[in-house]
Amino acid sequence: MAKEFVKDVTGMDEDFAQWYTDVVKKAELVDYSSVRGSMIIRPYGYAIWENIKEALDAKIKETGHENVYMPLFIPESLLQREKDHIEGFAPEVAWVTHGGEEELAERLCVRPTSEVLFGEHYKNIIHSYRDLPKLYNQWANVVRWEKTTRPFLRTLEFLWQEGHTCHETDEDAHEETVRMLEVYAELCEELLAIPVVKGQKTEKEKFAGAKYTYTIESLMHDGKALQSGTSHHLGDGFAKAFGIQFTDREGKLQHVQQTSWGLTTRIIGAMIMVHGDDRGLVVPPRMAPTQLMIVPIAQHKEGVLDFAYDLKEKLSAVARVGIDASDKKPGWKFNEYEMKGIPLRLEVGPRDIENGQVILARRDTGEKVTVPVSELEAKVPIMLEEIQKNLLEKARAHREEMTSVAPTFDEFKSVMSEKGGFVKAMWCGELACEDKIKEETGATSRCMPFEQEQLADTCVCCGKAAEKMVYWAKAY
Repeated sequence: MAKEFVKDVTGMDEDFAQWYTDVVKKAELVDYSSVRGSMIIRPYGYAIWENIKEALDAKIKETGHENVYMPLFIPESLLQREKDHIEGFAPEVAWVTHGGEEELAERLCVRPTSEVLFGEHYKNIIHSYRDLPKLYNQWANVVRWEKTTRPFLRTLEFLWQEGHTCHETDEDAHEETVRMLEVYAELCEELLAIPVVKGQKTEKEKFAGAKYTYTIESLMHDGKALQSGTSHHLGDGFAKAFGIQFTDREGKLQHVQQTSWGLTTRIIGAMIMVHGDDRGLVVPPRMAPTQLMIVPIAQHKEGVLDFAYDLKEKLSAVARVGIDASDKKPGWKFNEYEMKGIPLRLEVGPRDIENGQVILARRDTGEKVTVPVSELEAKVPIMLEEIQKNLLEKARAHREEMTSVAPTFDEFKSVMSEKGGFVKAMWCGELACEDKIKEETGATSRCMPFEQEQLADTCVCCGKAAEKMVYWAKAY
């Protein structure tokens, strides 16, 4: 039965990209739409996003931010105000040229991000230092016309939150940039059980128009990296482009210092690729829409369904509980909920009821334990926390195993071609070396970690004096 259920899922080590596509479809997370590169997020996939959104929204509000909503369309003239920004996004912009049958006097861009919209608004509402800081966030959809797409990881339209803030000083904006990166790191590690490396992007990889970009980078099962959240110090570039000025405490006119930061539905793709296995998804309990699924055995027999529903009512006080009372065979149900990554499964049949016990099966390890009914309310939360902790530890161990140090370029190339994963290597800071490394190995600079190590005195590529230790990897 198990083999029958997973026969349409390619093995992870056989073809990881195909495994990923099979799983997101088989686990009913998404479906494809009629527009190339767009996805329909199905109820189960959206429920996971809602849990992520709820947790992150609470953290955003705890740090003093307010939610707003900006328009979907941006006039072309507005987008052109910040030169570096529009150049960075130009290849991905979708344009609206007609309204009904009439050609528009000015093209409208479907927002790829909202810096310019916030810039225009902030110009109108900020006048004095007393108006600062402005700490805004929006939950929205954005459109980027990607050439190569894959559900969650890269789609034409995706969901995200984007924070946009204004501050009096460079220092205040820096503190905000760091604070929000920490919020993302906490979300990933504490709730999604995804370990991350925190650091700064190189000039080449930073956000278009930013002073600098901070990032969290995670490593997938196949040894590729995924940028999982970014926080940008925008400096006063947008403020100057849009005329966002305020009278400071000495009565002088100043430009605000801005930040922006965002996390998208691609984090669901990260969760899938970090924790999934050949049987499908493995969803961390803290983010799972259903943490425990009750599967009645021989449910046609008297009392079994009543007992199962009583358990559901009782356990709903300590976990998010589902029950499958459909007429599918138990084996099929087991495999279905393993595919969906439900953290815990509870099996109960006539013999279990007679003995005052049930069977709990863990999705992460496959381990089954017999638990007295009287101990369930205490045992279930403990097991869910054990699963959460185990997933983080397992992912961290995998990352450590897939992290190498490359003192020479030959070793760098060897690791990239044979093993993959993160490579820690010294860099001189020159774009030419960054480009050469990508050209010859396929690896890009993922970040200059905040926790620096002096692995060598010279650049791995050119042999000149090294400036920074960098995490390199092939990436999604």
